[in-house]
Amino acid sequence: MANALAPTPSTALCDVQPNRAYTKIIGIVIGKTDVRGFPDRKNIGSERFTFSFTIRDSPTYFVNAASWGNEDYIRSLSDSFRVGDCVIIENPLIQRKELEREEKFNPPTPSNYKLLLSETHSKVKVCSSFEVDIKLLSLIHLPVKASQDYYSLGDIVANGQSLDGKIINVLAAVKSVGEPKYFTTSDRRKGQRCEVKLYDAMESAFAMICWDNESILLAQSWIPRKTVIFASDVRINFDKFRDCMTATVISKTIITTNPDIPEVNILLNFIKENKETNLLDDEMNSYMKESINLDTIVDVYTIEQIKVKALKNKENNGPVYGILYAYISTLNIDDESVKAVQNRCSGCGRRVLEASGVCKTCSGHSSGLKSVFLSFDMLIDLTDHTGTLRSCSFQGTVAEDTLGCTVNQFLAMSDEQKTALKWQFLLERSKIYLKFYLSQRVREGLRVSVLSCKLADPIEASRSLSGQRNI
Repeated sequence: MANALAPTPSTALCDVQPNRAYTKIIGIVIGKTDVRGFPDRKNIGSERFTFSFTIRDSPTYFVNAASWGNEDYIRSLSDSFRVGDCVIIENPLIQRKELEREEKFNPPTPSNYKLLLSETHSKVKVCSSFEVDIKLLSLIHLPVKASQDYYSLGDIVANGQSLDGKIINVLAAVKSVGEPKYFTTSDRRKGQRCEVKLYDAMESAFAMICWDNESILLAQSWIPRKTVIFASDVRINFDKFRDCMTATVISKTIITTNPDIPEVNILLNFIKENKETNLLDDEMNSYMKESINLDTIVDVYTIEQIKVKALKNKENNGPVYGILYAYISTLNIDDESVKAVQNRCSGCGRRVLEASGVCKTCSGHSSGLKSVFLSFDMLIDLTDHTGTLRSCSFQGTVAEDTLGCTVNQFLAMSDEQKTALKWQFLLERSKIYLKFYLSQRVREGLRVSVLSCKLADPIEASRSLSGQRNI
């Protein structure tokens, strides 16, 4: 009798197999989709309903589960739990997943199987506080992708339209969460939309759109300027109306709130150091020339020496100024997928969305609206015989002086003219004045801003590189 009353042991997800007489699984829900209806092919004129979710029971294993049935059953089951709940699944049907079909619309999982829940045979219930394993709760803060496998917002903007339509992972801080907007489609289906603004050290505002109720509910729990998210498998698109890149939460997406990974510390430190009223130094410098007198900069470095100098100067925190004789090895001014010009606010220097034409930072100030102007805003690579500095900031009047044209003149050029202009500088040795310093806020760990760039005098460059003024 005692054996009959003993609780059925649960099966770990790594051990699930088809054709078992009875299986009990305990895990935490890390992702969930909305209920959707589809025409029932067997019963013309009626609908079948479905929703899916992803359950995890260890750092390594998580699987997708789905349920199909009538509307009342599916909606009742979906409403019984949310992302972050620990659940017990009893007697699911275990099937081998069709990899290509399964992962086209669902999160990719390490398991070869998926779970199907039926009204007649399966049960799902939320664990009581006494049934919850503390180890399961910590899994909600563990991303389903490798912690280094992500794009920063600066990476996305720098890559531009080359990422249009791609599915990627994003790590960023939450700047604001908009109010959900509800609407009815032309076929009388109800929908909703919520826009979340993300930010990091390189981008002050980047839109992520949520179209499903589950992700909107999750977003409403985020605390602006305190929450960091790791969004795996979001779709990146170029928004023609806003003239910028945006992210969209899709059925494959799993969002980890405040992920427990080392990379988050960089963002958390950035959040602490940059309160809402502060402006990013680099954004201020992006439309203004550095006020420093270039004649006071005399130290000449190689790229290898710049990296060493930045490390030695780590404790001083301030930037280092120097001269570099190098080649521009990447200058994407003739690539339509890379945006070389941005709208800037004359008051604070921040980027302004083309669709609105209004700076959100300055619009709330009593001083009134500031004018908006076009400015060069791009990243370039610099190379010499010792290495390469990637993603160096090349902006504003510095870029105008270097290229020898205004923004309006540049925009009037044909593609052939832009290419010809690019080849005036590519692989030609230049004399470049730089500001550089270590920064955990950028992926390469070294932030470099170009203060001036001119084609170098060959004799001067040779003498300097021979060590006359070399550090």
